Amino acid sequence: MDAFSYLSVLLSVILGLAIQQVLLGYRGMALSRRNIRWYAPPLIWSVLILAMVSQHWWSSFEIAGRSDWSFALFATILVQTALFYMMAAVVLPDIPPGQPTDLKAHYYREAPVFFAITLATILWSIFRGYMLDGRLLPPIDLGFHLLFLAMTLIAFFSKRPRVHEISAGLMIGIFAIYIGLLFARLD
Repeated sequence: MDAFSYLSVLLSVILGLAIQQVLLGYRGMALSRRNIRWYAPPLIWSVLILAMVSQHWWSSFEIAGRSDWSFALFATILVQTALFYMMAAVVLPDIPPGQPTDLKAHYYREAPVFFAITLATILWSIFRGYMLDGRLLPPIDLGFHLLFLAMTLIAFFSKRPRVHEISAGLMIGIFAIYIGLLFARLD
């Protein structure tokens, strides 16, 4: 077994747990659908998190052949993976069977923590790129990261529901473009 195959096991477990968090939220909502007060932004963000986790796993293929692993480099990737898990753990509420659940109340209660984790994830992604390549991300990749950062800062500081509703929709569209332009194929 090569080094990346060995190291990627722990990363894959954490990414799997992140996916499980979101899917458990969906399961809880499906089972308690009559008791849910629905609200789009956390649902959009949950889909976006699934896309981010998938993209993170997908893009890890480009480091599969790397042989110069150090603990610092592995820890850098591990921290980013843990941040994805934390985003997934916060985005949807735990839904007790038969209990009323207000997605809007949960979203705004947890928004400061969720967007702080999201900001950390984006900044860490830029740092991860530097750690992997010894330089900043390529311009188009860095540009998308800065756009994600700006949109997350807007959501972090805004209390206006309309801002959150629009920014969640924009973020998922921009992330789809990001994947299409930079990660459509394994190279």
